[in-house]
Amino acid sequence: MMRALLLAIGLGLVAALQAQEFPAVGQPLQDLLGRWYLKAMTSDPEIPGKKPESVTPLILKALEGGDLEAQITFLIDGQCQDVTLVLKKTNQPFTFTAYDGKRVVYILPSKVKDHYILYCEGELDGQEVRMAKLVGRDPENNPEALEEFKEVARAKGLNPDIVRPQQSGRKDTCACPGGTTRTLHPAGRGRSSSLRPGRPLLPPQPPSPLLVPHKELQHPQ
Repeated sequence: MMRALLLAIGLGLVAALQAQEFPAVGQPLQDLLGRWYLKAMTSDPEIPGKKPESVTPLILKALEGGDLEAQITFLIDGQCQDVTLVLKKTNQPFTFTAYDGKRVVYILPSKVKDHYILYCEGELDGQEVRMAKLVGRDPENNPEALEEFKEVARAKGLNPDIVRPQQSGRKDTCACPGGTTRTLHPAGRGRSSSLRPGRPLLPPQPPSPLLVPHKELQHPQ
């Protein structure tokens, strides 16, 4: 019964996303928690230097008050970027804010089981951007989910060039010898630490949201 409810909600929300409307529905928060695999992503405008070569699984945890904590590690330009982000609950279902309200994140159930479309609007490096990502419970390709994602991207006028990053983190590790990790906090504080090859970055317990770090939150090289 819960699956049928989620499917109905998901179909309605995806249709609403295409129409740029978001209806009020109940939010089964527990179904968002745990491990997710990033399968596809796109944006408008295209974000230079933000295309990941590989990613670890995205981990979503519940916080007090209905907020979520998201953790993921990207390999970009040969460096690991370890990102931790708090998604603040709003009055709208499946809707969160990040980076002190600078971005709005919609977590939309797909019509395909165990898949979600993550859609974000807001400011990045001084310009307005829109981003979308497809996540699923397993790392395998799902043509039906990917086609739905492409349809939503087209409906929203996003870049038709869909990026499909390599799944390098099935064991929650980021293979970037000698790389640097960055943990980004919603309050705008960044920190760096050295990373040994193969070192686990994400906890094994039981992510989607569009975790693209603000440029100003990164330490200069």
